[in-house]
Amino acid sequence: MGCQVSNRILVIDDEPDLLELVRVNLDQAGYRVDTAASGSEALAALRRSSPDLIVLDLMLPDISGTELCRRLRGDPEFAHLPIIMLTAKAEEVDRVVGLELGADDYVTKPFSPRELALRVNAVLRRRVSETPTESPMEHGLLRLDPARHRCFVRGREIELTAKEFGLLRCLMSRPGRVMTRDALLEHVWGADIAVTSRTVDTHLKRLREKLAEAGHLVETVRGVGYRFAE
Repeated sequence: MGCQVSNRILVIDDEPDLLELVRVNLDQAGYRVDTAASGSEALAALRRSSPDLIVLDLMLPDISGTELCRRLRGDPEFAHLPIIMLTAKAEEVDRVVGLELGADDYVTKPFSPRELALRVNAVLRRRVSETPTESPMEHGLLRLDPARHRCFVRGREIELTAKEFGLLRCLMSRPGRVMTRDALLEHVWGADIAVTSRTVDTHLKRLREKLAEAGHLVETVRGVGYRFAE
C-alpha cells in the first residue's frame, strides 16, 4: 500500500459492524485508526488527536455528514484535512453537496474494504504531492501564501476552503493563462472525482465573493474557462 505508519485515520460511521470492518482493514493496511459513531463523537475525537484523513459517512444520527464537512472546512484548524465520504447510491445529491463543500473523494456503499484502503492511500499520496513549496504570490492588493495556506486582501486575512484555495493557487500560478473547467477539476479535485463543471463555477463564485474588491482578478473567459489577471 505504501502508506506510512504515522498516518492516523478517523472513521466516522454509525453502523458498528461496518465501523469494525473498516477499522480492521485499515489497521492491516498499516494505518492507525480511531473511530466515532456520531458527529459529536467525531468532534470530540478531533479535539483529542489530529488525524491525517477522515472517512465520513453522510448518514449520521446527530450531525449530518454534509454539515460536519461544512464545519470542518470552515475551521482553519481542519480546513485542509482530507475527507473521503461514504455514501449510499440513493444519496447522489448529498454526495455532490459534500464534494462541493470540499470533500476529496467518495466511496459508494456497499464497497470492498480493499477499495477504501486504496482510496485512502491515493488521497494521502495526492496531498503529499500537492504540498506547496512555492513562495508567496502577490498581485496588487491580493497576497497568497501557499506554504502557510493563507490568503490576504489589503493585509486582511480571508478564510478560504481547501478547494477555493486550490483554485486560486492554480490560477494565480498561471497569470494570463486560460484554464478550462475540466483542467481546474483535474488540478484541484483529481482526475478520479466524478463532479461536474458546475462545481467549478460554484466554487469560483464563492471565491470571488470572499475576495470582494480583489474578486475581479479572477476573470471568466466565456465559453472556455477562467484565468487570473496579468
